[in-house]
Amino acid sequence: MSERAKPRRPQTFRLDDPDVVVVDAENTARPGRGTIQITPEADPSQLPVPVEAVLPVRRGFRWGALFWGSVAGLVLLGLGLGVTHLIEDLFARSEALGYVGAGLAAAAAIALAAVIGRETYGLVRLATIEKLHQRAAAVLLSDDRSESREVVAELLRIAHANPRLARPRAELAGHADDIIDGADMIKLAERELMAPLDVEARRLVSVAAQRVSVVTAVSPRALIDVLFVFVASLRMIRQLARLYGGRPGTLGMISLLRHVIAHLAITGGMAASDSLIQQVLGHGIAAKLSQRLGEGVLNGLLTARLGLAAIDVTRPMPFAALPRPALADLAKDLLRKQEENE
Repeated sequence: MSERAKPRRPQTFRLDDPDVVVVDAENTARPGRGTIQITPEADPSQLPVPVEAVLPVRRGFRWGALFWGSVAGLVLLGLGLGVTHLIEDLFARSEALGYVGAGLAAAAAIALAAVIGRETYGLVRLATIEKLHQRAAAVLLSDDRSESREVVAELLRIAHANPRLARPRAELAGHADDIIDGADMIKLAERELMAPLDVEARRLVSVAAQRVSVVTAVSPRALIDVLFVFVASLRMIRQLARLYGGRPGTLGMISLLRHVIAHLAITGGMAASDSLIQQVLGHGIAAKLSQRLGEGVLNGLLTARLGLAAIDVTRPMPFAALPRPALADLAKDLLRKQEENE
């Protein structure tokens, strides 16, 4: 059995000493006897930026979109013909009833156009944020200075409507003409604009997880638990999207929820949360909680993991200069809340 290596004592030496050898961390060759081996530490600014999981882009003709678009067109044509026949029948019975029916049809058409415009705007805004996220991630790898200026300018336009970012916008705009590398410019924009939003996003996820934990712990029916978790999750995702500049409507929420679930599937978030739950509840905490409280903590942790995935999807920039919110921190807040409620 080999003896355990003893720790070496601190030594002093001169850099111009011929016995001092500078080697890379990957070099596995052993130096000769009496040689002092030095392995320099990597510069943090030169470390590679972790690339986040990117949702695969679907290519080719989308038959599903053609089918649903055709069905929607037929339904609208049928409704139009039905309304036209109804107005004609009203005019046949009474001219006053005909004008009332025509006025109601016009009001309905205007409202439908407004709803379609709002949904289209929400979808376009979500697509803009998603493309901005991908462009920022690409600049972190390519260090393209001109592209970084365009990304920051687009980010400032999105953040213009948020009053809490007035001072960070001014400070970032003051550095727009400075000679800064592309990746550093993206990191500077993230620190200035995303830091206050990340704090608020963490608070929203923590509040939603605590609310789900408490309600599901005292709820008498499983159906009520499922409905409340679903509603709370949709509300949390909508709040996160609005916080980061999105304006999702009904169709936008459906698309956003699909992207969040796909992100969880790609990153393996549910498996990671399951291991954390086993670790948290397996060290004596489960014995201190009742069965209902344990189920509440479980539902709260799953809601928190869904919220973290929603942050990754709705955030217009990848995490590079700022730390990513951790599920362990939210779990501590959740367990602390449960202890206070006991």
